[in-house]
Amino acid sequence: MLEMFYTIRKAWYMILAVIGVPANLVAIAILPRSKCGLSTCTIRYLVAMAVADLLIIIFDVMMKRINFYYFPGSLLNVTYICTVFRVLTHVSTDMSVWFTVTFTFDRFVAICCHKLKSKYCTEKSAAMVLSSVGILLCLKNVPIYFLFEPGEIINKVPWFCKIKPGCYTEPGWVGYDWFDTILNPLLPFVLILILNALTIKHILLASRVRKGLRGQSMGSNRGDPEMETRKRSMILLFTVSSSFIFLWLTYVLHFLYYNITGMNPRYYSSNVYIFKEVGFMLRILSCCTNTFIYGVTQSKFREQLVKTVENPFKPIIQHIKDKNK
Repeated sequence: MLEMFYTIRKAWYMILAVIGVPANLVAIAILPRSKCGLSTCTIRYLVAMAVADLLIIIFDVMMKRINFYYFPGSLLNVTYICTVFRVLTHVSTDMSVWFTVTFTFDRFVAICCHKLKSKYCTEKSAAMVLSSVGILLCLKNVPIYFLFEPGEIINKVPWFCKIKPGCYTEPGWVGYDWFDTILNPLLPFVLILILNALTIKHILLASRVRKGLRGQSMGSNRGDPEMETRKRSMILLFTVSSSFIFLWLTYVLHFLYYNITGMNPRYYSSNVYIFKEVGFMLRILSCCTNTFIYGVTQSKFREQLVKTVENPFKPIIQHIKDKNK
């Protein structure tokens, strides 16, 4: 069973790299054009999320996992180098999660807090929030560099990154581990659920009031442009948030199991080990889904995607048309 799982896992990360890099590059290329019907502050958050997801694919999938499975003798496995990649992986993962939280909060303010909307939901405010969160997360992950030790010493060169045994028992590392996991993803889980619940409640109440007023003034069959705009914003928000929660759920459940039982992961049974690894696999999958969510929920994003795909082939198509005349 484990042998089959190892084979699936190796193929899984290769597929994620093949899909995740172009998917996030497409989002980074299309969204800043401001032709998708989204506000400038929303675009800022979505582009930041795409950049963070792309970095996870590069550092966590390509530089760490694919390198480990397919290029075990690579210089990337020297302790000093792979330790830096571990830190960058943690930073980019935290950024991906917390940029999702800031995006959720931005949409909550835009939908529910009209007085605050004009001041907070701006491009300048989004840039300030994203840069501040990014700097704080970089500082928070500095201790990760000191978490690892060499797995082997070959010709006086330290190779591989092994977690120091003391991190499972020393109060400082245990406390940091709790702080790290509360900050990502337990607190983001709670915040996203609360913000989405409040947003849904506000939309339902506002929808009832507007339907009642419009029904009295002009009949109930007329369209409501304001509610249509809110509906599109709501669909984007809830699909991105739901995807994050669903794909991170297994990882969170494993964290709770690990802390409740106090068991060292080195002594997991095969079933628990597979459960843990599936959590990591699904967590990284979340870095590839947002572009597809935009394509499904946003018609203007689909239009821009089609134009982007068609542009490189336009000269060839035009040449064929001219030749057939």
